[in-house]
Amino acid sequence: MVKKMIFLCFLFSLRAFALSSTEEHIWENGDTLLQFLQRNSIPMSLYYELDKEDQELASEIAYKAKYQILKDENNRIEQVLIPISDELQIHIYKNKEEQFKLTFTPVDYIKEDRILRLVVKNSAYQDVYEESKSSTLARAMVRSFKGSVNFRNIQKGDKITLYYSQKRRMGKLWGDISIKMAVVEINKNAREIFLYNDTYYGRNGKEIESFLLAKPVNHARISSHFTTARYHPILKRYRAHLGVDYAAPTGTPVKSAGNGEIIFIGTQNGYGKVIKIKHASGYTTLYAHLSRFAKVKKGQKVKQGQLIAYVGSTGMSTGPHLHFGVYLNNKAINPLSVVKIAKSELSAKSKKDFQNKIAEYESAIKEAIENDRPNPPKEEDFENFIEF
Repeated sequence: MVKKMIFLCFLFSLRAFALSSTEEHIWENGDTLLQFLQRNSIPMSLYYELDKEDQELASEIAYKAKYQILKDENNRIEQVLIPISDELQIHIYKNKEEQFKLTFTPVDYIKEDRILRLVVKNSAYQDVYEESKSSTLARAMVRSFKGSVNFRNIQKGDKITLYYSQKRRMGKLWGDISIKMAVVEINKNAREIFLYNDTYYGRNGKEIESFLLAKPVNHARISSHFTTARYHPILKRYRAHLGVDYAAPTGTPVKSAGNGEIIFIGTQNGYGKVIKIKHASGYTTLYAHLSRFAKVKKGQKVKQGQLIAYVGSTGMSTGPHLHFGVYLNNKAINPLSVVKIAKSELSAKSKKDFQNKIAEYESAIKEAIENDRPNPPKEEDFENFIEF
């Protein structure tokens, strides 16, 4: 499917055109950057000249991701934008010498803070969706409470308040939604959660326990953490690492982080030997740089903790380790935000910062109530949300 649109030249800043034709495409399942370059007669050296980390990053282009191609009046490609996460994209363009170049640049989006309040008429999920027309928001609400609230117990007349942040790119809802504060009132008993340093806590500063996934390797240290689009001051370019690396000897058993179904087993460019597992609620996990697979196959159901492979150093790897990725609705998220860990409580110093954050959230909600601010307009389109 291709949608043709006309954009003014400022959408792509490195070259100037009076008017340019822009095509929006959908990234096909199994497609790779190398295949894209070859198919469009763009030098494949753009890929081969990338360092190991960037070749690995190029493997992160998500199935069904929407990308844009800018063409001149003679239908020749001038620029390409391919998102690889909510924060980072591949930018291919022609320089002044008419030679193609490839770089990684931040995704340009607008961030919106919004507040939604409602009285339940049917169910929490359905009413949040009907009021916002955003299934992304409804899912984010349920996910943020991490099983601490049974939403089936919510009845007609109960109340819900959501203070959340969302992104908009090219006028469309982009990526996932972050719930900053949520209050669910069940039979006049309020259940609250607050976001602090990417983790949800109750008002008392105790963490809302994560329950979804387990660590895929035992007794392994983290050698590289999850990062999004960050500017490297020495390399003078943007880098990202969309997963967690666990350093472990070759042959260390790799286990499924959760119950699910194997949807891919094979080789994937810079990631070498890879297994992907689809889980409930839109989650997918990726296990990369494997030395070999266990006796598993595509389409097979696996249990949490089941042996699926062994640590290795295949693909673009500098040494034996497991690259572990977690994706929510096809978007990379920090694996440590959903991997089961011991329930923790904030320290005295952090608790003071946390209380200030609560006051900030509650002040925003109080202002919305006092000014009788209506709920945000309903979303017309969720082209970047993928149902599973």
